[in-house]
Amino acid sequence: MKYIYFDAKSGLGGDMILAALLDLGVSRAEFKKRIAGLGLSVRLRIGDVERSYFRALKVDVEVLRKPSPARYWKDVSSLIKRSSFPAAVKERALEIFKNLFEAESRVHGCPFEKTHLHEAGADDAMVDVVGASWLVDELGVGAVYASPLNVGEGWVKTSHGVLPVPPPAVAELLKGVPVYSAHVKEELVTPTGAAIVKTIVERFLPFPELVYEKIGYGAGSRDTEGLPNILRAFLGKAEAFAPDKRVYLIESTIDDSTPQVLAAFMERAFELGALDVFFTPIVMKKNRLASKLTLLAETDKMDDLITAVFRETSSIGVRYYPVERRALERTVRTVRLLGEPVGIKVSSLDGERLNIQPEFADCLALARKKGLPVKEVLRRAVEEFYRKS
Repeated sequence: MKYIYFDAKSGLGGDMILAALLDLGVSRAEFKKRIAGLGLSVRLRIGDVERSYFRALKVDVEVLRKPSPARYWKDVSSLIKRSSFPAAVKERALEIFKNLFEAESRVHGCPFEKTHLHEAGADDAMVDVVGASWLVDELGVGAVYASPLNVGEGWVKTSHGVLPVPPPAVAELLKGVPVYSAHVKEELVTPTGAAIVKTIVERFLPFPELVYEKIGYGAGSRDTEGLPNILRAFLGKAEAFAPDKRVYLIESTIDDSTPQVLAAFMERAFELGALDVFFTPIVMKKNRLASKLTLLAETDKMDDLITAVFRETSSIGVRYYPVERRALERTVRTVRLLGEPVGIKVSSLDGERLNIQPEFADCLALARKKGLPVKEVLRRAVEEFYRKS
């Protein structure tokens, strides 16, 4: 299976998602054939454009019947269900539209079945949603990730009048999604784009460590000076993507916790998944002796560890920032020594063994059980490993 990571620094719309996915190498002729199966009165134009001196693919949906009809849920679901798309594609498209209708229903205080879509239910939006759903399937994508979304700022004209950015439906859809505003005073995330990523994206996270094979570039309709209106879609093998591989240093200076409390916290931090925990003696303001707590943690462990710092120490604030690291490949082997299992940590670089280290806890337990010095058990464990290798 494959993964996709959307880099949405310039925002995103349904047309940008569609174009970025199509730019990853799917047959344009096959795409047009599939869309024709929806029976919509549209004509597709697909070609390269330039945005701030960068090439990107642009998909224009020319609506031949104007205006497109306002659609209710029963209209949208009926159109999708009677299409010839695979069941998984239909299910994904229906879920996207359901999220759109629910957002509009909450915004307008209207019952779900009486809610109708104007721009987001138009023929071009139908192409964006169903087309993106099919392309994800066609590309063999099993997981989709995205960056935090740049929503822009200012005002936007809609069928309901002039609305603040992000428009109410977009704001409703993006509850729980990390968003920000930067660079331009324009609408950068459309309702259709918001509904698609809200539905198909598993996690929103800053640009992670990636191993990718292709990049798709999808252009929006604007050509904003200084900000390429382009969505990038990175495609790679799922097993090569580790969204939590980036690590963070978490620090706090503490001058009013006892050594016993700090020792207990260290044990708790390791239980919560910290990669490393240590204390450094420091002198703080007013010449107070104190300890600097340092934690090394992967992204998905940060919240639990920071909460533990506040709950279990007297700290009232922490600092954290991403750090780069390189680590040797590590495996654990087991040898039998004096009738007992002992773990051996093997660290390698490009297949070459560099470090062989017995598990100290195993060796200590064995030394006490057999009445031997622990250094003797450590030595024998290494010898046994080499003898068996």
